[in-house]
Amino acid sequence: MLTGLNDNEIISSVLAGDRQAYARIVEKYQGYVFTLVLRFTSSREDAEELSQDIFVKAYRALASFKGESKFSTWLYTIVNTTCITFLRKKKLEVKSLDDENVFATADHIDSGVSANQVEQKSKLAMVGNAIAMLAPDDAEVLTLFYKAEQSLEEIAGILKIEPNTAKVRLHRARTRLKNVMETHFSAEVRDLR
Repeated sequence: MLTGLNDNEIISSVLAGDRQAYARIVEKYQGYVFTLVLRFTSSREDAEELSQDIFVKAYRALASFKGESKFSTWLYTIVNTTCITFLRKKKLEVKSLDDENVFATADHIDSGVSANQVEQKSKLAMVGNAIAMLAPDDAEVLTLFYKAEQSLEEIAGILKIEPNTAKVRLHRARTRLKNVMETHFSAEVRDLR
């Protein structure tokens, strides 16, 4: 049984021929991968398909994991590459907030959910929409730091930049996010105060 083993020990077990051990890695990181993939695509079906593809790619490339960084950092690189390739192949569908069907669809999705949960989802959606308005570099560093919970050193490793540069990029991205929030979501931001 692999209970209590760290990622490197589980990976060593997989590489030694225990294919069942990889299920522990998938179980541990499936939420992490799915959350990151949803940042790139709004379609749940696409996100599920991409997540499966990412774990297959990670399994095939597992021997290249050297353990010099956290496994989640290495896995993020596969997530990022797979999602960018997917987006290049598929034109993104953009929905206007002026379209009444968007709100009707949102109403059906949230039915049966408490007002508190709806408010929380609304805040997250607003921040997600604001991040989507940023340049890809800004969106990436914010996603890595807040959603993927990567440290500045890990972000630097993923982006192949110096940790100080990662810190500066994060600061600038936060400033631009604040400006987008104040410009495009000023009423909502006021309501949050």
